[in-house]
Amino acid sequence: MSDTGQLAAGAPLALAAAAAFGTCSVLQYRASRQVPEERAGQPRLLVRLFRVSIWRWSVVLAAAAFALQVAALSLVPLILVQPLLVTGLIWYVLVLAAAEHHRPDPPLLLESTLCLLGLAAFLAATRPTRGQGQGFGSVGSALLLGVAVVISVGLCLLAAVRLERRWRPLPLALAAGVCYGVTAGLISSLGFHLAASPLSVFGQWQTYAIAVLGPFGVLLSQNAYQAGPMGAPALATITVTDPLVSIAVGLLWLDERIMTGAGPAVGQVLGLAVVAVAVFLLARRAPLATDG
Repeated sequence: MSDTGQLAAGAPLALAAAAAFGTCSVLQYRASRQVPEERAGQPRLLVRLFRVSIWRWSVVLAAAAFALQVAALSLVPLILVQPLLVTGLIWYVLVLAAAEHHRPDPPLLLESTLCLLGLAAFLAATRPTRGQGQGFGSVGSALLLGVAVVISVGLCLLAAVRLERRWRPLPLALAAGVCYGVTAGLISSLGFHLAASPLSVFGQWQTYAIAVLGPFGVLLSQNAYQAGPMGAPALATITVTDPLVSIAVGLLWLDERIMTGAGPAVGQVLGLAVVAVAVFLLARRAPLATDG
């Protein structure tokens, strides 16, 4: 399949994954409010959540979203797929409003459009190309990634313990975003092995790292939903962190490339800035959709 054909097939898959992830987050946020709060990183929280019906449905939806994400990553670069997942926050806000029987107001629609425009500007200035995924081939580079994840997530958890309750969701969501972003990079790297032989992925360390890092990211996201009065700010933090971490992994470990030069760099920075501002405004607006 040509690069254009892969893009035409991969981008809709990523957008579908974003819609599924956003809807899944609504279910998970509602479920997290129905169980006692646990300390960050306690697996017992997932056990309790599994007893809640809507959380079990969210797991089914998350599995479908994950499958769509994997399919998208097998066709187009990581640096393209992960920013497209930003649209999941828009789905979160709209689905939450529908669940609460409120019509989205004009400011919310304007902020949603702003998010999409910023995303489009970033992708137009970036023009990512798929690499060869050789960065995980050496033990040293893999260990470097592991150390970076442990340090960053550890600092976030330390901050969550020390900060006041109202600020606690932010470092927890930041840690979850790091886990999700690195997990996406690991999935993308496995795509090269899948092309050779599907069973070969079981001989790669990335598969087992995903099995640990993915569920741990889910656990941290549930902690973030529990720690604050609203789910949207936590989801906004995860939504912004995930693609930024993925971009770093794609550039540093997967040999992916983006447009360089003064012009593209300005477009990339401005596009990401617009997305960040729009996500912040959407997160702030979400409680109004909930409270009516």
